[in-house]
Amino acid sequence: MRVIAGSAKGLRLAPVPDGTRPLADRAREGLFSSLGEAVRGARVLDLFAGTGAVGIEALSRGADRAVFVDPSSAAVRTVRENLRRTGLADRGTVVRRDALRFVLDGPGRFDVVFLDPPYATSANVLDPVLGGLADRGVAVGGSLVVLTRSSRSYTPVIPLHWLADRRLSYGDAAVLVFRTAPAG
Repeated sequence: MRVIAGSAKGLRLAPVPDGTRPLADRAREGLFSSLGEAVRGARVLDLFAGTGAVGIEALSRGADRAVFVDPSSAAVRTVRENLRRTGLADRGTVVRRDALRFVLDGPGRFDVVFLDPPYATSANVLDPVLGGLADRGVAVGGSLVVLTRSSRSYTPVIPLHWLADRRLSYGDAAVLVFRTAPAG
């Protein structure tokens, strides 16, 4: 795995921890091409961070700050190593915590939220996280929410005020992009 574009373009990332399925380079490249300038200057949240490749790609492409959240100690170590390798550690914060607990703690508003949960994540785990993003003001007022799922898995319940922006497909990965309704 490598960083696709931006200030850290071409840098190799640390080996993927066991049990982690990162978004493939090709899918990240397509996703960020479709997002264009939306990440420049953004405050980014990378839930189910795994290697941190998605949030690091956002930082490399000009995001202002990124918070990486994962419950796995191996994933947290990998994200920290990848931030160090790319020279982006001063703009990233790594939190070892369950995604739902993090969201329910009310961490503030983010401009772009990436969720790349394990494909086996059930509805009773993922749906409350998505609801919490809306209810706790984490993704509101024009935020982008990017959710990666297996093209063969269920479609989660999407909060009422989120608008489907686009759906991208890469092999067995479906990348769903939502825009939250503008404030007011």
